[in-house]
Amino acid sequence: MNKAFVKESSGDEDDDLPEGAAPLPPGTKNYITAEGYARLRNELMQLIDVERPDVVQIVSWAASNGDRSENGDYLYGKKRLREIDRRIRFLTRRLDKAEVVDPSLQGDNDQIFFGATVTYAHASGEETTITIVGMDEVDLDHNHVSWISPIAKALLKAREGDTVALRTPAGVEQIDILEVRYPAKKQ
Repeated sequence: MNKAFVKESSGDEDDDLPEGAAPLPPGTKNYITAEGYARLRNELMQLIDVERPDVVQIVSWAASNGDRSENGDYLYGKKRLREIDRRIRFLTRRLDKAEVVDPSLQGDNDQIFFGATVTYAHASGEETTITIVGMDEVDLDHNHVSWISPIAKALLKAREGDTVALRTPAGVEQIDILEVRYPAKKQ
């Protein structure tokens, strides 16, 4: 095959990014909560200890059946194995670069830092509550936003009672910070 049509891996983390995941901005740290770190580590261990060996066993069995060109178990298994290996590489790199932050150490601080749960009001009076977490912990269904998101950037270092400017596609919106809280310290 002509080398012009073969994708060469640069060995860069971006090659292993899952769909929809953002690369770490250059020069930034991969802040993550202890819970987020544990969740990613558990996923990595599940892939390495359970899923990958199971798929390898299926691929090995399918390969022993002979003709591989039309062997669905073999073809799907090899594809799944590549997906698992890509995810393992991604998780390993992210965990290696992770800097675990314990937001409970903030205590009763009314200033917004990583890990804060913030309730704010829009100019319309509508209230929203978000928690500022690491890039790998974003879960919009639970209002967990990345610390590099526009809303988090607008809120960081502000205090309860402050009004901050949030730049949106519709223009600049003033939001009022109503409450700032952090998780309780673990005993």
